[in-house]
Amino acid sequence: MVFIYNIVLILLLILFLPIILIAMIIQPKFRAGFWTKFGFYKANTKGLKSTVFHAVSVGETNAIKDLVKQYRIKHPDEIIVVTTTTKTGQEIAQKSFKDIADIVTYYPFDFFFSVLSFLSAFKPEKIIIAETEIWPCLVSIAKLKGVKVYTVNGRISPHSFDGYNKIKLFIAPILNRYEKIFMQSLSDGERIVKLGAKSDKVEVMGNLKFDIEQNLTPDEIQRYVNELKTDKYRLFIAASTHSGEDEIVLNAFKILKNKYSDAKLLLVPRHPQRYEEVSSLINNTGYNWGRRSNNNNFEEKDIIMLDTMGELSKLFSICYIAFIGGSFSTTGGHNPLEANIWNKPVISGNCVFNFKDVYKIVTENRCAVIVNSEKELADELLSFYSDEQKYSEYCKNAQSVFNTNRGAIKYVLERI
Repeated sequence: MVFIYNIVLILLLILFLPIILIAMIIQPKFRAGFWTKFGFYKANTKGLKSTVFHAVSVGETNAIKDLVKQYRIKHPDEIIVVTTTTKTGQEIAQKSFKDIADIVTYYPFDFFFSVLSFLSAFKPEKIIIAETEIWPCLVSIAKLKGVKVYTVNGRISPHSFDGYNKIKLFIAPILNRYEKIFMQSLSDGERIVKLGAKSDKVEVMGNLKFDIEQNLTPDEIQRYVNELKTDKYRLFIAASTHSGEDEIVLNAFKILKNKYSDAKLLLVPRHPQRYEEVSSLINNTGYNWGRRSNNNNFEEKDIIMLDTMGELSKLFSICYIAFIGGSFSTTGGHNPLEANIWNKPVISGNCVFNFKDVYKIVTENRCAVIVNSEKELADELLSFYSDEQKYSEYCKNAQSVFNTNRGAIKYVLERI
């Protein structure tokens, strides 16, 4: 079946080659790593065997960072290779793993020749794949060569299950070539068993995304309070906003500010190239505003735009509540746990497919709220600012949700 699968892949490549070439010319992201993925790898393992961690794109790359870090601590002498599929994932991986992994490169296309080249270059003993990525050729050849392949942080939505179920006869044998399949939840585990994975290969591990820690000391948090002068104010952070969301946030803040004079806004555009555009929008509100890069503070300003890099995750520590952007656009949202880890409530728009699994947990456990409109955002902000009991409940729930879901890294490292 895998042989037939490869023949079909090659025929499809030949058939769509003109379209692929045009796409590569028009879109640089399609060119990124193209020849590497075909099997042109430059290995520098000094003949030693390695452990490969694979993350498709940005979300998976961020999810496995601490897992790889802890693996490195336990296995300091092993060669660690981190791979991604997408250009953006590769960019994040190059930054995140520069001091952890020995090699960061692209994962091979699932052609037999690409896979053989990859395995020959890096000589892996283990391949650890983040989330539910099924690569029939790689898994099959790895099994023949005695390479153990694992899935970690696996999940299958009901929608994905319906799709996979149509090709169950094909994927069931592939699933049973994995050494172990570690799924996020009991329902994820049940679905993959229904797709043909043997139950003794499937285990529930929890979710890697919850294995994050507060990364500031009390003194460091107080430094931010002193710098931004937030001790007398309740800070609303609107994080990682995309085009069209800043207007929504600013309108909601105006309603909030009219009722609560101690409300302040830290507005954080996702992309630096939008700073000037967002500046114009803030100017139009009539509020006193400044920039973090100018060392402005909230004693003198109502709104500050965060235009420095690498501070957002730390500044959640001093906020009252956070809105997570990319959720009133088609982006698919960003990670709410970066705010929840500081025991802060989160509000988000309704487009959160990038973190669907996480939002399901945090909304069910009442430490985050999903809203559908600008009005609902304003209403929720007013509710949190006016209802101390509700606010306190959400803060406590944020703490408990981590206590309940943390431990996935330890579990996986012990089992592997």
